[in-house]
Amino acid sequence: MSAPVSTVEDAIQAALATVNDPEIRRPITELGMVRSATIGASGVVRVELLLTVAGCPLKDKLRTDITAAVASVPGVTGVEIDFGVMTPEQRQSLQSQLRGGGATEEPVIPFAQPGSRTRVYAVASGKGGVGKSSVTVNLAAALAARGLSVGVVDADIYGHSVPRMLGTEARPTRVEDMIMPPQSHGVKVISIGMFTSGNAAVVWRGPMLHRALQQFLADVYWGDLDVLLLDLPPGTGDVAISLAQLLPNSEILIVTTPQTAAAEVAERAGAIALQTHQRVVGVIENMSWLELPDGSRMEIFGAGGGEAVAESLSRTIGAQVPLLGQIPLDTRVREAGDAGNPIVLAEPDSPAAQALGTVADRLALRRESLLGKPLGLKPAGR
Repeated sequence: MSAPVSTVEDAIQAALATVNDPEIRRPITELGMVRSATIGASGVVRVELLLTVAGCPLKDKLRTDITAAVASVPGVTGVEIDFGVMTPEQRQSLQSQLRGGGATEEPVIPFAQPGSRTRVYAVASGKGGVGKSSVTVNLAAALAARGLSVGVVDADIYGHSVPRMLGTEARPTRVEDMIMPPQSHGVKVISIGMFTSGNAAVVWRGPMLHRALQQFLADVYWGDLDVLLLDLPPGTGDVAISLAQLLPNSEILIVTTPQTAAAEVAERAGAIALQTHQRVVGVIENMSWLELPDGSRMEIFGAGGGEAVAESLSRTIGAQVPLLGQIPLDTRVREAGDAGNPIVLAEPDSPAAQALGTVADRLALRRESLLGKPLGLKPAGR
């Protein structure tokens, strides 16, 4: 005897609840996207789904996921989906829900709030050409592969390159005043390159750079991130200063190469922490050596730069700044970046990927400070 209709309908709702919106990563039933779901006498289920915006770029994925989920319910012989679009009122309600039910007039930066548990790492360098962006995207991919929720802000407005290295060409979707960041390799990413046409140059002064960074942090729906990485432009200019103002709790990762010239400049990038009162979490030496077929190493850019930077910053800041890792020079890092598939995923057993993975492990397992956090303790009764 077949199950009662009410039981089948309950099973259909349960199946729909397993489908997440591809951008928001929360169940479509929870987001108010399912307007109705009914089953006919022949067993065909008709689902009315409300998209957040017309022309949703991930409409086909929603169709595929919903069809697969509902078709698995016993008694269902087919699935038909009718797509509609949320009204402005429904989108505002969704926006308020995602922001925790607060007012929508002026968004706040969630990572700057006292209760935020997101670890924010600003990846900085004294000069360009040291592989800072490659390090950023590989650390992000490695952390995501370890099960963490990770986001990347491509804050190098003039030299944005993160979307290509992460292999995402998708444009962000806007829901009222909120921006849904594209995802690639499990990493949420936002970049000014997603808002410009072609390879157009960005010619902005300081105030516009500050506002862009502020919007990336406040207007983008990041969800509950474990780690946020910011790929900063080289040097100690406007963006580094704005970051310290917007995210005073962010920590700095310094990337350098072994040669003396790069190391000296990298020290300046780290020393800015004295003025901004940020913590330098460590130094990463990139392009440390080239491994030759016979197993020997060729130190193309010299040696000792990363260790020198770590020691100098430890003395300057008055706190231990460790050398987190040395990344060997490997053409596959460049090839993987150009292909949009970070080497930690494309060639996980390569020496460069192993070294980057070790740094990611150190960042993921760093013990959090308990300063200012409630411990849930209660006084004992008398």
